[in-house]
Amino acid sequence: MSDLPTPQDATEAALFSECWDAVLSYADLCTSGALTAHQLATEAFTLGMREVRAAGALPARGPGGRAGRLPMIAELLTAVRATAAAWEADGQGHRLDPELRLWLNSEQAARYTGPPLRRPVALRGLRDLQEADASLLWLAEVEALPLPVVARRLGLDPDTVADELDQVRSLFRGRCHRAHLDTPLDPLCRSYARLLDAVTRSPAAETPGDLSRHLATCVRCAEAAACLRLHGGGLPAALAGGVVGWGGLAYLERRRRATEVRLGTGGPPAADGAETKEPAARARVLRNGLLAAAVLLSALALGVSMMPFGGSGDAGAAARDDRQPVADPAAPRTPARTPAASPSASAGRSASGPPSTTPSKDATKAEAGRKNPGPEPQGTSSATPGGTPSRSTAPAAGCRVAYHLDSQWAVGFQATVTVTTDKALTGWQVAWNFRDGQQAGQMWDATVHQNGSRVTATAADYNRAVPAHGSLSFGFIASWQGENRPPHGFTLNGAACATG
Repeated sequence: MSDLPTPQDATEAALFSECWDAVLSYADLCTSGALTAHQLATEAFTLGMREVRAAGALPARGPGGRAGRLPMIAELLTAVRATAAAWEADGQGHRLDPELRLWLNSEQAARYTGPPLRRPVALRGLRDLQEADASLLWLAEVEALPLPVVARRLGLDPDTVADELDQVRSLFRGRCHRAHLDTPLDPLCRSYARLLDAVTRSPAAETPGDLSRHLATCVRCAEAAACLRLHGGGLPAALAGGVVGWGGLAYLERRRRATEVRLGTGGPPAADGAETKEPAARARVLRNGLLAAAVLLSALALGVSMMPFGGSGDAGAAARDDRQPVADPAAPRTPARTPAASPSASAGRSASGPPSTTPSKDATKAEAGRKNPGPEPQGTSSATPGGTPSRSTAPAAGCRVAYHLDSQWAVGFQATVTVTTDKALTGWQVAWNFRDGQQAGQMWDATVHQNGSRVTATAADYNRAVPAHGSLSFGFIASWQGENRPPHGFTLNGAACATG
C-alpha cells in the first residue's frame, strides 16, 4: 500500500492536517473493519492529492480561486468513493460495508460518474461556484465549523464572514436552480420547475398539494428542492448527499460530533485545545504532523455517526454508527505495598541495660540462619523469628503495554500504544505520564484528554469490547521540544500495567 504524499510546502501541510480526519471518518463508514478503513483512507488520500496536483495549484486561501473544482475536503471524499468503487471492481468488495456494495452496483452510484447534466444538482451547483466560495459553504455547512474558525482558515474578516456566507448561499441557490433547468427533464418535472423555484424562495410559502406529491415520487426534483430551500436547515444534508453520495448524512453527523468534541461542547476536551485557542506549537504539529499520520498502518480507525441522503443503504450506515466514546469507570488504583518493618536490633540487649557484648545463643542461631538460609518453597516469603514477612512477591500485572515511536520530526512525532489485557473489557481508559512536556494532539481509535503531563485515552464505541488475553491499539500525534523520552506510569482502567 502506498504512503501518503509528502506536503510540498506549508500550505499543503496545513491542508493535509485539515483533510485527513475527514477522509478517515468517511473511509471508516465505507469499510467493514478498522484497519481496512486506514488502508482505504490512505489510498484515497494519495489518489485525491495526485488529482488535485495534476489539476493545478492547490486551493487558494481568501478571496479568488476559480470555478469547476470542489473544496479540498469534498475532492478527497470523492476520491474515497472512487477508491471504494475500484476495490469492488477488482474483487475486493468483501472489505467494504455490505450496503455500500449494493449502492455501488446501483443506478444511484452511476449518477455521480455519468453524464454531467445527470449528476446531482448539489454537486453541479457547488462546482459552479468560485473555489473560495465553495470552501466557505462546505466548511460552514458540512464540516459544521464555527464561523470565526472558518474565517481564520480561509483568511476572511470575522466581522463580515456571516454576511459573506449568506451571499454564497444565495449564489449556490441560483447555480442549483440553473442546473435543475439544464437537466434533461420529462414534461411533468419541467412543468413544476418554476413553481418549485417560487415556493422555495420564501420560508412562509406553502407547497401546493400536487407539487408535494410530485416531490414525494421524483428523486431529481426532491434533490433540487433541498438545494433551493435555504430555510429550514436542509442545506447541509443536500450538500453532503449530493457530493459524497452513500453515507452522506452519516458523515455529516460525524463531522458535527467531531467539531463539538474539538470545541469542548460535546465530549471530553481535545488535547490540542479549542479551535479558537490553538497554541502555536500544537498548530505546527497539526500542519507538519499529518504527513506522518499517513503512516497510520499501525493504528486502527476512529468514530462518530448517522445516515446518507437519498440512498437505499443509508439507514444501515446510520444504525451502525452511533459512536460516542464509552469506558468503564476507572478501577481504583492498587495501593503500593509498604515493606514490613524488620525486627528491632535490640534482640541482643537486656531490658534495662546497655547492649550485651556477647551474643546470646538465640541471636547466634538467627545470625547463622541469615548467613546460610535453608531451602525455601517457591512463591513463599521468608520470615524473621517473630513471624513478620521480610519480603513479598508482588502480584503480576493484569495488562502489558507496548509503546512504539512510529516516526519523529522537528516539532512532533507519531506513536502507537498497544495494550494486552488478561481480563475481558467492556470499556477502557489507558493513561500515562509524559516525561518531557509532550502535548498529545490528534488521536485515532480513542478520544484523548490531557491534564498537565497526564494523558488519558478513552475507547470509542466500536472498539470498547476487548476479549480476555486480547489487545487494544490506538495511535496519536504529539508535539515535543528538547527531549522525547518514552512515557511512563501506564494504567488500564486505573490499574498499573507492565511495560515492554
